[in-house]
Amino acid sequence: MAYPRLAPSSFLPFLLLSLICSLVSAQANEDATIKTMEDFSGYPLHERNDPFCGSSSLPTSLSVDGDSLQRQINELSTFSDTPAPSVTRILFSDKDVLARRYIKNLMGLSGLSVREDAVGNIFGRWDGYKPGLPAVATGSHIDAIPYSGKYDGVVGVLGAIEALNVLKRSGFRPKRSLEVILFTSEEPTRFGISCLGSRLLAGSKVLAEALKKTTVDGQNISFVDAARYAGYMKGEDDLSNVFLNSGNYSAFLELHIEQGPILEAEGLSIGIVTAIAAPASIKVDFEGNGGHAGAALMPNRNDAGLAAAELALAVEKHVLDSGSIDTVGTVGILELHPGAINSIPSKSHLEIGMISRVQKLIYLLYAHNPDQCFSMWQIPGTLMRNEEMK
Repeated sequence: MAYPRLAPSSFLPFLLLSLICSLVSAQANEDATIKTMEDFSGYPLHERNDPFCGSSSLPTSLSVDGDSLQRQINELSTFSDTPAPSVTRILFSDKDVLARRYIKNLMGLSGLSVREDAVGNIFGRWDGYKPGLPAVATGSHIDAIPYSGKYDGVVGVLGAIEALNVLKRSGFRPKRSLEVILFTSEEPTRFGISCLGSRLLAGSKVLAEALKKTTVDGQNISFVDAARYAGYMKGEDDLSNVFLNSGNYSAFLELHIEQGPILEAEGLSIGIVTAIAAPASIKVDFEGNGGHAGAALMPNRNDAGLAAAELALAVEKHVLDSGSIDTVGTVGILELHPGAINSIPSKSHLEIGMISRVQKLIYLLYAHNPDQCFSMWQIPGTLMRNEEMK
């Protein structure tokens, strides 16, 4: 993961402004937008006397404790299975459990009421004086892919806690409740399922059933066993309890590092997301004919390793030829059997991930009929099987 060019505290004013202005409007024109924001926030603009966002109940001084925030980021990065400066924090591992405990402790010290659901989504809530209204939420994740940086996801969780601390120190009192959410398993590292916690919150019944019955990691440990090892799903199998009811939240905001090079190259400190790119992934297996590498002549080979290599190159070409500058495709796992330098691979396994804002590009990889999608990439002389990942 890329490290941000600016200190995380430099982005917090934007998060603070967004949180506050999710509650009140910064506009004064009498139009439909103003009425919508007034209805949403509960703050009538005709009573405003503060030119900043428009309500006398808004704080007049916002001071971010950047040193404390950076110290927390550094401390959280020590809960890692790889040495600094890298961070590896896999779902429901011992380090992940310790990191979760660290976050819950910070939430408690900030005066937030803390709760967890059956899969480990963590919620820290600051009740507004009208707690029955749908809340404004913010947050991110803290699980980290192998050898990542220490800011990915973390800034959106620790930064959100500090943002609420800033509002509390300023004397601000929210009408709507404000909630920080730590989402379980945004990364698909362990079980091959990205955005696991948020998908369940959104009510994915298919995922809930798969997690209970068929989902295992690379060591054949089931999701249920892993969750119970970490202290979750004890005495309950019904994951529908994780599903959120409609109307729980009126708005959600996530602060995140860019991870890419565009803002830095353009000399910009912050950007606003204009679209959400959907992730898709698929597993592919090839079977060919093995043999001794010194005896089987090249024209007679059905090499499963070369079939996998051709498919990997085809994925790259598909993405580059798509015309979509921010569509990406990656073959992050490639395994050959039997894995000897003098043995022709008889089997190969690869896992492909694609992220794109363009729906048709995702469908080509991850359609309802993956056999049809991959028929154009069938390699002569090999048997191909593929399986959609969740």
